[in-house]
Amino acid sequence: MSGAKRRPQNPGRRDGNAGEQIAGLVVRKAAARLLAAVIDARTPLDGLTDNEHGHPQYKALDARDRALVRAILVTALRHRMPIAGLLAKRLERPLPANATALSHILHVAAAQILFLGIPDSAAVDLAVTHAKSDPRTLRFSGLVNGVLRSLARAKEAELAPALAATNEAPQWFSERLIAAYGADKARAILAAHRHEAPVDFTAKSDPVLWAEKLGGIVLPTGTVRVERLQASVTDLPGFAEGAWWVQDAAASLPARLFGDIKGLRVADLCAAPGGKTAQLILAGANVTAVDTSKNRLARLAQNLERLGLSAELAQTDLLEYRPDELFDAVLLDAPCSSTGTVRRHPDVPWTKAMADVEKLAALQRRLLAHAVGLVKPGGRIVFSNCSLDPIEGEELYRAFLAEVPGVIADPVQPGEFAGLDPFLTPEGTLRTTPADLVLGPPGISGLDGFFAARMQRAA
Repeated sequence: MSGAKRRPQNPGRRDGNAGEQIAGLVVRKAAARLLAAVIDARTPLDGLTDNEHGHPQYKALDARDRALVRAILVTALRHRMPIAGLLAKRLERPLPANATALSHILHVAAAQILFLGIPDSAAVDLAVTHAKSDPRTLRFSGLVNGVLRSLARAKEAELAPALAATNEAPQWFSERLIAAYGADKARAILAAHRHEAPVDFTAKSDPVLWAEKLGGIVLPTGTVRVERLQASVTDLPGFAEGAWWVQDAAASLPARLFGDIKGLRVADLCAAPGGKTAQLILAGANVTAVDTSKNRLARLAQNLERLGLSAELAQTDLLEYRPDELFDAVLLDAPCSSTGTVRRHPDVPWTKAMADVEKLAALQRRLLAHAVGLVKPGGRIVFSNCSLDPIEGEELYRAFLAEVPGVIADPVQPGEFAGLDPFLTPEGTLRTTPADLVLGPPGISGLDGFFAARMQRAA
């Protein structure tokens, strides 16, 4: 380590009683273990922190400690690049390639010191104790102590410059954003990723009333937005009676593109968790919700039950799905790289790679071709996903229209739907990014990255 004198370690010092410290150590060990699963094994964070099927170390914690683990992980991933830079500045040489366990201990502690308001002494001492408890990192406990104490002393002076000088993304992701949107827009998207996303609600009716009850605002698109919840979702007014559901403003747009669908038979493909299904039902359609996952379809059924809505459910591989009768319209919200949801899921750039984007685009192309065959001649198809990459959006759409006979563009027209014009492209498709919908402070602005296109099966 350079630039900081080594202080005598004081592993006996504790902020609180011994039981609290043991519990605190368990939390930090769980956080480092799960961070390793995300970074080293590219395991999605939501799966690791699922309360029923998550990682055993996570499930062994109580609700308060689970919340702390998740806060540490989200922060460590959201700010991984400046954390890495500030740590590297304090090392005489880079950590060995096989010292991943040590790296994760340092990142977990740095996230607490720099962003979470955990007392510096507690974060440092627990990290040192953690290092001493693992044979892989035991000999580095002095380095952990020196690096983190140096970081704690310098954070007021160094954090802001480090944030200003660093892109919040691995290289592959940053390069794709620049290629797609240009340097300035890419920079704005990455800046938006540094901020926790607000919580959006789709109300069954009267969004103005529910904005007042939930302490939020109504967006131009009709979505109710709350910057930060003061209670869990299930405790909010309107939850029990099924007055609304949580749905990002961007995710609510594709289902609106059908226009008047009262009385029509509409298929929602890849439907779970059911937000778009609910929108289609409320618009008056007779909806068939299709999903390949039994568990996800069961969750969709539970969500519809709470909302007092009903749909026909079909659990099947979409590529094998052949209904007895063709539909009047089909919505395909296709599985994708999810790069438009980084504000909510900061693990995405670290668990995906360019090869995943290309593989998923190929799958989307196959799913879309099959979806066209499920709709009657003259019927509409809406294709959407929550990717920021044109390979999964604009480029796929153009190539599909050029290559597939019997499918024609059905552009969305300016003024056709309230609040959508800012997101319309010259081709009549929809494109949103986290840098759009600037409403003032970052915490109330932005929306997920989404692409949506409307097509028609030729009569």
